Amino acid sequence: MAKAVVDAMAMQRALTRITYEIIEHNKGIDDLVILGVKTRGFYLAQRIANRLKQLEGTEIPVGELDISMYRDDIEHDSKETDPKVTAENVDFSVEGKKVILVDDVLYTGRTIRAALSAIIDMGRPESINLAILVDRGHRELPIRADFVGKNIPSSQKERIRVSVEEIDGRDAVDIIHK
Repeated sequence: MAKAVVDAMAMQRALTRITYEIIEHNKGIDDLVILGVKTRGFYLAQRIANRLKQLEGTEIPVGELDISMYRDDIEHDSKETDPKVTAENVDFSVEGKKVILVDDVLYTGRTIRAALSAIIDMGRPESINLAILVDRGHRELPIRADFVGKNIPSSQKERIRVSVEEIDGRDAVDIIHK
């Protein structure tokens, strides 16, 4: 059973608020790049970059970060199933840049830990800040978001599902009771 907790308008407002916070925190957008965690984090990253362009008049580079090779909670024992590490969706350097890492849900922190490893392998950024649409708590690692769209406390028996128009046909956040 799913219960909608964020609709399209609330999602848009949350992303707009995150965008303003990014500008304020970085005192503008100089040397800013955005990396979205594949898949939904990338679409959210694109939306933030589009809003930054509307507000600041400058296009910000956006890349899609595939972190599957860096996950410690997925087994990689077969050559046929080993994920490929590629930077084909990141066509810019992170060296000396202010990186905004974007993902849809922050839960245990393992995805973000993997993303940090992937970014560091790409170069040495000036800084890395984390923007999350939904923070649901229950961390296993000491990771926290710098920019949060919504805090949605949930039990570990529940699941948070973020839907984005680009692939799901609607913008929403649902709590799914298992």
